[in-house]
Amino acid sequence: MRLLFSIVLALPLSGPIHGAVVDGAKVHWTSQGSAKQAVILVHGWTCDESSWDAQVPVLSLKYRVIALDLPGHGQSDPPKDGKFSMTVFARAVEAVRAEAKVDRVVLVGHSMGTPVIREYARLYPKHVAGLVPVDGLIILSGGRGAPNPAAMTGPDGIKARDAMIRGMFTPATPAAVQQHVLKMMLAPPEATASGAMIATFDTSSLNDEVSTVPVLGIYAGNAPMANRESLKRVFPNSEYVQVAGTGHFVMMERPEEFNRLLLAFLGKVKY
Repeated sequence: MRLLFSIVLALPLSGPIHGAVVDGAKVHWTSQGSAKQAVILVHGWTCDESSWDAQVPVLSLKYRVIALDLPGHGQSDPPKDGKFSMTVFARAVEAVRAEAKVDRVVLVGHSMGTPVIREYARLYPKHVAGLVPVDGLIILSGGRGAPNPAAMTGPDGIKARDAMIRGMFTPATPAAVQQHVLKMMLAPPEATASGAMIATFDTSSLNDEVSTVPVLGIYAGNAPMANRESLKRVFPNSEYVQVAGTGHFVMMERPEEFNRLLLAFLGKVKY
């Protein structure tokens, strides 16, 4: 499995590279596959589209697969005003969807990507066929606060970020995954690390709105970021699955099992 993942990581995404625009800032995205049914993959905090390198080649055999870098991450520009929010991220996803010329989509969101796709579903419900939180945060009004974002800035910021990231692994997390994640997540500037963290835990605009869209929650086997009850509270039409022996990066640690679960869900979605 470790050799397989190392090979997959070495393979570049072969889809064409695009750039949507939101509020004058470029949003990088790629597309692979030619099917009418589309899946949009949304990465987590300080990550980028390479989070899904083990999914794109498999999913694109049956679906059009679109992956993007959220504003301030990867190859995308930060917001022009420097202000990060779930709304800005959701609007970036919408700019990509519109440019890709797809209508209804399934959105897959890892970690911070879950509140992003939740906000997208609130703002653009007519374009949502289904949602897949991947060890994703289900933020509720009155919930827990963010880790101290100030700790991610200044001379000790990188050290604090490094420690936080390493805490997302388990002893079973493959070395290749750990190396990939650390390089990816330590690359964004501190403004992104701090701003996106604040945005993730901002509950000022939350009203715990319930969505009846079909949902599959795929969660870590160890210390999952949400439980079945919190997922059901927001998404009553949801399934909750934990992948045994995995840490936070479920799709990278157990790609074959993750892809099997996701494909089974996609096969039931009515576009």
